[in-house]
Amino acid sequence: MVLLFNPQGTDTSRKVIGGNPTNLINLNDVKYKWANQLYAVMREDIWIPEKTSIADDVTSYNELTPGERSAFKGMLSYLVYLDSIQTNMVPVFQNAITAPEIKLCLAEQVSQEGMHNRSYQYIIETVIPKDEREGIYDNWRTMEPLKKRIKSITGVYQEYIDNPTKENLVNALFADYILEGIYFMNGFVFFYNLARRGKMLGCSDIFKLINRDEFNHVRLYMKILNAIFEEEELSDDVRNTFNLVLDDAVTSEIEWSNYILGNEILGINNNSTRQYTHYLANTKMEDIGLTPIYPKTGNPYEHLQKGTQQEKQNFFESGVTTYVQASSIGKWDW
Repeated sequence: MVLLFNPQGTDTSRKVIGGNPTNLINLNDVKYKWANQLYAVMREDIWIPEKTSIADDVTSYNELTPGERSAFKGMLSYLVYLDSIQTNMVPVFQNAITAPEIKLCLAEQVSQEGMHNRSYQYIIETVIPKDEREGIYDNWRTMEPLKKRIKSITGVYQEYIDNPTKENLVNALFADYILEGIYFMNGFVFFYNLARRGKMLGCSDIFKLINRDEFNHVRLYMKILNAIFEEEELSDDVRNTFNLVLDDAVTSEIEWSNYILGNEILGINNNSTRQYTHYLANTKMEDIGLTPIYPKTGNPYEHLQKGTQQEKQNFFESGVTTYVQASSIGKWDW
């Protein structure tokens, strides 16, 4: 049972998980200073989707090819699910984390995931014809590859909910890390691909903002996992499970992306999807000090992602960067 107030707690011996905190949030005395800095960055990034005009995208949507239009709706269905499950799952992690400064970051993440869902609603209600809108939310019922993909993602999370052991918690946090760092990205590059060709520019500006948030979320779980590796005795079985979870995730992600994107989108094909997904997986493993499990490969979409994220600065050592709403950032810098 989680105590809301634990007078017997010892805040001086703080841990990411398994600590014994009082639950008093004292931000003048924190163990994980990176969490305070990241929280400040996340708060600086507050934005509202309706401030980005997507009126021109209504005409642009009608000019998409049938394959592009199908992929547009399918990817929206997928992204709606990803942010829905995160909105529901992150509070579960919040209950398991025992460092208050990290809890604040997770609270901000929940708020941002909610804003992402609102962004998808804004795009759907503005761009998609009225008779097609509900289908975006219900595609998982009839689109078997999407339903299979959703079940694959949910499995590791549900295992922790059903059996909340330390090992299952660490596995679920790792699953969250690869969700944020891999699953969203094939969707984003599709929208950046359209923008590269002058299509759906307003929507792509919104996805730039979502992408920026997800970049911060990836950094959050990277830091959480690295701290857990330092503090906890984890068996080789846990680390081996990471490889199994990752390989299942990558295989399923490639299968889904090939289904919804395939070779129908100019500049995207099955080979580039596989290469990009392996590139992301290798990078995420290296960032938490683990050995990549795929042959080394480059990023085939580097030209599409220019300007979509904060530069590769170490914002745990630098000051907070002030961002502006997408409607005022001007044209894409290709």
